[in-house]
Amino acid sequence: MSQDHFKGRFEVELKYRLTSKNDFLAVLQRFPYEVMVENNLETDWHFDSPSFALREQNKSIVIRQMQPSGILLWIVKGPEPDRCQAVNISDALSARSMLETMGYQLVMTAQKTRSIYFLGEFHITLDSLEGIGEFAEFAIMTDDESRLEDYRKALVELAKQFGLTENDRELSSYKALQHAYQSRFE
Repeated sequence: MSQDHFKGRFEVELKYRLTSKNDFLAVLQRFPYEVMVENNLETDWHFDSPSFALREQNKSIVIRQMQPSGILLWIVKGPEPDRCQAVNISDALSARSMLETMGYQLVMTAQKTRSIYFLGEFHITLDSLEGIGEFAEFAIMTDDESRLEDYRKALVELAKQFGLTENDRELSSYKALQHAYQSRFE
């Protein structure tokens, strides 16, 4: 298992809505893969300015905590769709406090159950969001911006091996899906 899977300024990621997590896992068993984490509870704290300037610029700041693995991350995404950087941190509570001190406010807290698998240079994230559904993300991180389209094509081909098609693609972010779900109860 290598943390090198998560190094780079860019992340090519394709998300698919699953009809059956068990069927997906059965296909995964046909591949040589490594497990990074399985069934971790992941909590994401999303921050923005009071004027929602980050959202307007297609950027996001997230503090992420995964349990029981103990992984803690500070994540910045955008403004380009493939732009994503994450850094390990040691104290999520202090990081959240620092963001608030800088004038950012907590705009959403979201949870999901996450498993991460490595298939060669790619990683597959299997996510379950209560009330929303189950998803598989096929991804790779890189610093080489010239390879983004080639990686996108390779990820589409890998997803096809799992029986996933363009009709299964989920184009909304988890943040948007969570917001839509929560809005139903307001």
